[in-house]
Amino acid sequence: MTNRLAEAKSLYLRKHAENPIDWWPWCDEALATARAQNKPIFLSIGYSSCHWCTVMEGEAFSDIAIADYMNTNFLPIKVDREERPDLDSIYMQALQMISGQGGWPLNIFLSPEDLVPFYAGTYFPVDPRYGRPGFMQVLQALRRYYDTEKEDLQQRKALIIESLLTSAVLQDGTTTELEDRELLRQGWETSTGIITPSQAGNRFPMIPYTELALRGTRFNFESGYDGKQICTQRGLDLALGGIYDHVGGGFYRYTVDPTWTVPHFEKMLYDNGQIVEYLASLWSAGVQEPAFERAIAGTIQWLKREMTAPEGYFYAAQDADSFTDSTAVEPEEGTFYVWSYSELQQLLTSEELTELQQQFTVTPNGNFESSNVLQRRHLGQLSATLERSLSKLFTARYGVSSESLETFPPARNNQEAKTANWLGRIPSVTDTKMIVAWNSLMISGLARAAGVFQQPLYLELAAQAANFILKNQFVDGRFHRLNYQGEPTVLAQSEDYAFFIKALLDLQASNPEQKQWLEKAIAIQDEFNQFLWNIELGGYNNTSSDSSQDLIVKERSYADNATPSANGVAIANLVRLALLTDNLDYLDLAELGLKAFASVMHRAPQACPSLFTALDWYRNSTLIRSTTEQINSLIPKFLPTAVFAVTSDLPEKSVGLVCQGLKCLAPAESVEHLFQQVQQSQNRG
Repeated sequence: MTNRLAEAKSLYLRKHAENPIDWWPWCDEALATARAQNKPIFLSIGYSSCHWCTVMEGEAFSDIAIADYMNTNFLPIKVDREERPDLDSIYMQALQMISGQGGWPLNIFLSPEDLVPFYAGTYFPVDPRYGRPGFMQVLQALRRYYDTEKEDLQQRKALIIESLLTSAVLQDGTTTELEDRELLRQGWETSTGIITPSQAGNRFPMIPYTELALRGTRFNFESGYDGKQICTQRGLDLALGGIYDHVGGGFYRYTVDPTWTVPHFEKMLYDNGQIVEYLASLWSAGVQEPAFERAIAGTIQWLKREMTAPEGYFYAAQDADSFTDSTAVEPEEGTFYVWSYSELQQLLTSEELTELQQQFTVTPNGNFESSNVLQRRHLGQLSATLERSLSKLFTARYGVSSESLETFPPARNNQEAKTANWLGRIPSVTDTKMIVAWNSLMISGLARAAGVFQQPLYLELAAQAANFILKNQFVDGRFHRLNYQGEPTVLAQSEDYAFFIKALLDLQASNPEQKQWLEKAIAIQDEFNQFLWNIELGGYNNTSSDSSQDLIVKERSYADNATPSANGVAIANLVRLALLTDNLDYLDLAELGLKAFASVMHRAPQACPSLFTALDWYRNSTLIRSTTEQINSLIPKFLPTAVFAVTSDLPEKSVGLVCQGLKCLAPAESVEHLFQQVQQSQNRG
């Protein structure tokens, strides 16, 4: 017996289709039914590769007694946060207000008449444990509260909605001079401090922070931090650590320890795109560690092999868990990726195993549930023996050598994973939906790596994905966020517009002669401005003006999380477009956007590194006009606020023109003079 979610396109929603809970998707009919029946809404938000979402699905959401009580007393709604980041953002903020913490699954209780939350939590066990109440206790207490404490309920909701509205407006009278170098220094120092190695907690890539920290190293700010060393260390932690899959390529989402050793094994497209871009930029900034190039190449091989649809777009994610064999009832975390010592003894010669132990974290006892996660111990190039050993492990995992495996088909659900005839291990489930924002982050990473390493394949993959989006994600002239097996759905949100415009500009930057990318970026920016620009407050709303009727507040994304903030990226895009088109309307919008978020930049620089990246673009934007030959020589260099324009119409005896914002310097008469001007323009006082 299945519920309504059996017909959903979302893998995450379909995972709940056989629950005894009478789930609804988020829709007008569900909201109207809750109001008509006077049932509080139980809204549960998660995503397909979320481990604790999966745990709760198999426990509380599969419990018959809980389901009976839920179905009688609540209107249960399931939302995939990757489909509706706008809903997730609002209710995640409410969760943090109510409980003091965030995370997924996000389980929140709403009044049906106004959709305002009155209680929230994350994982609830069936029975009380881990210091958490049992889920049935929570449901019974909340239904009793909803029925009998109406006055307290209204007061509680009033406080929550007031806090949400205040947070959304962001106006506290603070102003700033956008040319203020000190503000930029404060943002850089804050982000650099955040990524400085410490001795506690999980380790996430945090690329928006690393990106700002790296671009700030060119200023030589007076600080207690050695920015270049800290940025290099973050690159080494990523490329050498257990967060990178040294056998199959690709980065996991985070490590559960401060030593970058044991990951949570899910692989997210958005992380991999950002990390590829960061490592390529670090290389271009002069930190040319061979491990960076190897990690980039391995990640792109994984992307091409396992995450690229035949149509050219990229899949969203791979789960952390997989089955040990086809008879297993539940998948286990990391099974596809880790190695027991006995396996390594069987697969490798004694010489190979000895060298592997010298260079990687391999022991008889292991470092993860008696198995080994591979983490490199040293910098530099891997030896031929080590590469041969890793190739043997690849063959053991996939059942065929890396040289002969061009495409590894995805397991789209647990049933496919358990029943397909895999030659090696049973792989993790892959969420095959196409998300514009996440594809865009990968396109940007590929474009940057293509420019730095002069690899045509990287550019080819990026262009294929961009062309898929351009050809398939517009319905009746409107941009759409998702694609399920050829069907576009859900109107694009601010991150989709901002990240895809950036991706198009990055493609154009890697090959400035291809004007079509710029032309498409301009057209999509026009739509972005029309439907999402907030005329009253400045900046971009998360959701378009004609599709936000079900939202209790209109938010503008300014805070960076695992991905950059939409407004930070969007404002930087506006500066780039102003340089490339000479249309100063873009620059006016960029200035209004920065002023709209000035208060949060002063008050909480730790929240918004991408806004400081946008401020860097605004202060230090540089246009380089030159020939194709000269521009191609500049593309691999670290020039974080430069755009290129190919021209043959240069003053006599000059090799290029450098423009700083709204003024141009004297024509450069030599390549050395041109590069000197470019560097000076990137670091204006």
